[in-house]
Parts: sequence; C-alpha cells; structure tokens
Amino acid sequence: MRLRRSCLAVPGSSPKMLGKARSLPADQVFLDLEDAVAPSEKTDATRQNIVDALQEDWVAKTKVVRINGVATRWCWRDVTYVVEGAGAHLDCIMIPKVHDASHVHFVDHLLTQLELDLDLEVGRIGLELQIETGHGAVKMDEIASASPRAETIIFGPGDYAANLGVPQLTVGQIETGYPGDQWHYINARIVNTARAYGLQAIDGPFAAIRDLDGMREVATRSRLLGMDGKWALHPDQIEIANEIYSPAQKQFDLAVAILDAYRVATEEEGRGAVMFNGEMIDEASRKMALQVEAAGRAAGMTPSPVEA
Repeated sequence: MRLRRSCLAVPGSSPKMLGKARSLPADQVFLDLEDAVAPSEKTDATRQNIVDALQEDWVAKTKVVRINGVATRWCWRDVTYVVEGAGAHLDCIMIPKVHDASHVHFVDHLLTQLELDLDLEVGRIGLELQIETGHGAVKMDEIASASPRAETIIFGPGDYAANLGVPQLTVGQIETGYPGDQWHYINARIVNTARAYGLQAIDGPFAAIRDLDGMREVATRSRLLGMDGKWALHPDQIEIANEIYSPAQKQFDLAVAILDAYRVATEEEGRGAVMFNGEMIDEASRKMALQVEAAGRAAGMTPSPVEA
C-alpha cells in the first residue's frame, strides 16, 4: 500500500504550478488533465507539460495523472501520450467519473498494450477509480474488482452532488442544515468496498481552501470512517491531511503497547485475553492495534514508552 494521506491536485495546463508542486510535502501528487484544465487546453501541449513534469524529481513519492473520462474525446490520447512519454515515471492513472467496469477495462487493456509496446513491466501502472455518480456508486463492487491494477477508490463530491441533485455550490462542504453527515453513506460505502477488494479509500476535495477548520472537520469525519487520505487543492491543506490521516502520537504509542501486551499474554503466558489499562484486550484488539501501528509506521512515526 502506498502512503496517500495527502493527494495534491495540480493542473496540467500550468507549468508554474507544476514546478511549485514538486517541492511540496504531499504523499501523492496527481497531475490533472480533466476538470482543472479548460476544454481549449486539453491538447498535446498540456500533455507534454505533464510528461516533462513527471521526469523531474518530486518530494511526493507517488505520481499520478488524472485523465479525462472514458466517455470523452480526450481519454485515449491522454493515456497514450503520457505513457509513451513518461510511462517509466508514472505510478498510476486516475479514471474520473467511472460509470461501470467497462470504463476500467478500457483503460486497463490500453495500458497493457502500451506497456508491451514500450517494454515496460506489464501491470506496473496502477489505477485509481473515482466514484462521482449515483450509477458509479451502484456499480461500485464491479468497478473495484474490474482490474488487478486497481489501488484506490476515490470519492468525487462535486460531480456526485450535481448528479444526485444536491443543492450545494461549494465542493465537499458540510451542510449544517442536514441532520447528520450527508456524505456518511457514500464514504462508508467506499471504505467498505475498498476493504473488500484490498484497496485504499480516498476522500475527495474540499474546495473552500481558506477554510482550514472546515477542511479539518471534513477530513476528520472521513478518517473516522476508515478512509486513508484526502485530496489537497492548496498547499495549506497538505499539512492538515498528513496530520489527520496519521495516528496521534498517544494513539500510536498505545497501539504498540497493546500489541506488546497481547504478545506476552499469548506467546509467553498462554492466555487469549488479558487486562490492559483497565480494558480487556483479545485478538480483535490486536487487529485494531495492528492497523493503527501500521499507519503510524508508514507515516514514519516511532513509539515512545506507555505506562501500563
């Protein structure tokens, strides 16, 4: 699993923004050919911007390109141009507005042909699958299982809201008038589907980039559902995402201590359950702690002592 706490969006039509983004501390960067690029700029010149950028050094360890949707005139050219120009430097292709498994199959087969033709390892370029419509949500299981290249399922709140008729004008915002969390269903569905097929679940953008408290609240809600990361549309959102989708130090330390206590109980004392910090811990506790510990290790955290 790649670390994807923060996934920075960068318009492919802006060499200036592409250059600036190279030094930003996001876990993943995706160079956008879709919604962040005007139709008049969906050209080979923009694709070349991305090819050139992919061959540069990036702080982000994972480099992704979001192509235009399979139902558009630009999709096949996006894939072929970018992979032919910089396939060896590309980790994943992001498919927006995935309608059903046929969209995934198209890009999967096209990538296989390109990898064979370019003598790249077949299957080395992964797929990120963006759910942005009611139809995509209904077909999510077949979408998630359509290709072994799949690595993530991503929520696209803007197009999803438009498709469902949600009366909202700010992408990803929380509506205070709704009695609860209006994104709970779709985010929970994405997390459950992702886990069923061994994928990561990524929350989409929060467009009010100056509202950092709002960004923090939306990210916290999706993290509590189990999501692995969130898009960042502005550099100021990166640090928040990296923080929210990493365990707090206290939680990480406690997870490590639980694992150690349970190991001693089972391996040295022959017990299947044991009291720890006033709570009964057992095999389910070990699995929960293992998830937190793994997330912390992936984020570069080291434990400090915890008193039992």
